[in-house]
Amino acid sequence: MKSFKQLGIADDYIRGLEELGIQIPTEIQEKTIATLLGKTTDFIGQAQTGTGKTAAFGLPLLAAVNAKQPSIQAVVLAPTRELAKQVQKQLFRFTKYTDRIFSYVVCGGDKIDLQIEALKRPTQVLVATPGRLMDLVRRKAVDLSNVRTLVLDEADEMLKLGFRDDIEQVMKLTAGQRNIWLFSATIPTGIKKMIHKFLAADCPFLKIDKKNVVNPNIRHQYVRCIEGDKLKHIVDFLKERGEQQGIIFCRTRQDTIDFGKALEPHGFSNVVLHGDLMQSERDKFMRMFKKGRVRLLITTDVSARGIDVDDLSFVIHHQLPEKNEYYTHRSGRTGRAGKSGISLVLATKHDEKRIEQLAKELNIRFSEIA
Repeated sequence: MKSFKQLGIADDYIRGLEELGIQIPTEIQEKTIATLLGKTTDFIGQAQTGTGKTAAFGLPLLAAVNAKQPSIQAVVLAPTRELAKQVQKQLFRFTKYTDRIFSYVVCGGDKIDLQIEALKRPTQVLVATPGRLMDLVRRKAVDLSNVRTLVLDEADEMLKLGFRDDIEQVMKLTAGQRNIWLFSATIPTGIKKMIHKFLAADCPFLKIDKKNVVNPNIRHQYVRCIEGDKLKHIVDFLKERGEQQGIIFCRTRQDTIDFGKALEPHGFSNVVLHGDLMQSERDKFMRMFKKGRVRLLITTDVSARGIDVDDLSFVIHHQLPEKNEYYTHRSGRTGRAGKSGISLVLATKHDEKRIEQLAKELNIRFSEIA
């Protein structure tokens, strides 16, 4: 495996990466950087969430930006507000020791008038949700004529959320000298049609084996129990962890609400994140969690997309996710920046085969705890 330096990443970027605890490239980072750095090509990357995609596309993208030119040269589209903000935050961190590159994020839920004002300042990299970007285009607040790189991050999720028309409009508006870098966990029919319509037929395609996507710093554990005993097992686990922070994943909105209430008598401070919250409530709860004012975040898979909190010691799966790839996303919230973490599954008899499947598919080992 090559180092970032051997891949051609400049020392100033490497310094920023090391400060974030990123020292050895993941598989997708090594292969994507080798393909994209200093090149002009379309690109398709198939990889799960949590594999290090932001640095994989972000470092070649930033290296291609002309810091002396104030116009928007790169656009990154993301499916959710949270993921868009996380991507922009990472890009900003990567450039801490480099020539100043101005990045900005626009997404629904924030005041569009403030975004219009902010975009009057130099902006070289724009991270956006598709709907808000097109709102700004229609208001003539964004000039995409100098865009040379368009990144579609989690393209399959954007299609699921109904952004197909907006994405295609952005691709048409930037057509000409730009390249498209498309990243997607799956390649369903809708993505295949988009690739055929907008990307070069001979563009590189990279698929990351699912067995190489899980952070090795995470310990995967499970406890056998019946549904009615899950609360007791989680309370016992939390007591052993002192004041450590973590996330509890449930399958449905109602499950998160019910479990948050069930934990309250046991003295564990928590906030519940689900799809029916107003954006102002969601932002408030995330601030509380990030600042350590509450110990636990209880959430669903959809609401957790893009959550970026450092130093989380564990994640708990109150129920396993419906799709195996979501396990990677969930467990990847812990064990970050070189630290260790625990991913604990509350497993009923019904879950035992799923745990075997996860272990085999993701090349991980689960240990049973009493």
